[in-house]
Amino acid sequence: MREILYGRNAVHESLRAARRRPYRLMLAEGVRQTDVIGQIVFLAEQAGIQAERTERRNLDHLGNIHHQGVALETSEYPYSSLADILAAARSRNEAPLLLLLDLLQDPQNVGSLLRTAEAVGVHGVVIQRRRAVGITPAVVHASAGAVEHLLVAQVTNLVDAIGWLKAQDVWVAGLEAVRKAQRYDQADLSGPLAVVVGSEGQGLRRLVRERCDFLLQLPMLGRVTSLNAAVAGSVVLYEALRQRQAAQT
Repeated sequence: MREILYGRNAVHESLRAARRRPYRLMLAEGVRQTDVIGQIVFLAEQAGIQAERTERRNLDHLGNIHHQGVALETSEYPYSSLADILAAARSRNEAPLLLLLDLLQDPQNVGSLLRTAEAVGVHGVVIQRRRAVGITPAVVHASAGAVEHLLVAQVTNLVDAIGWLKAQDVWVAGLEAVRKAQRYDQADLSGPLAVVVGSEGQGLRRLVRERCDFLLQLPMLGRVTSLNAAVAGSVVLYEALRQRQAAQT
């Protein structure tokens, strides 16, 4: 199957990562020649395809999307395995750091989390195959193309995946605002770690929460009782990065 990625960052990062096979690059007539557009055209040529100029309305027909005058027809997203993710950590001689998403369904939230995950050096992301958003073109766009550089494993059962990671000596921390949860900045996040973020509005499912080694929460001093999943997850991931960098000094 083929997909159509859209937006300058998404298309640029996909071509730069070179993990998919590109088939067709479409540029809207009259699109402004910027550095990014120049890089997109160059990378496409390096991959063996030429840019095709087309009327902007042809890209508009792709749907209610912000295509920015650029679209790329390409192969499907290349999913990885849990073993691939741990192997990537070993190859970098680093303690594994993973992000697990428990049935997140909002492409914007998932894309934002994936963008943070790539920025902090997460070795891989785990998502559930059913009842959750996959790595769709909308997610790629929301991540500004960052997911094209990430290893993402799609699993049938997240609880089983957590069990497998724990058997590989990876500690699992769930993000959940409950009484027994530790403050995120008072927990040790410097070792082999998988951070689990729950779905929008529902949080972690009971079985997922019970399989976690410990739970984390963020202090809430205002009138609202929760944060957006992408924001909360990003805060914890950056704390894990801070602790890892501190341990190296």
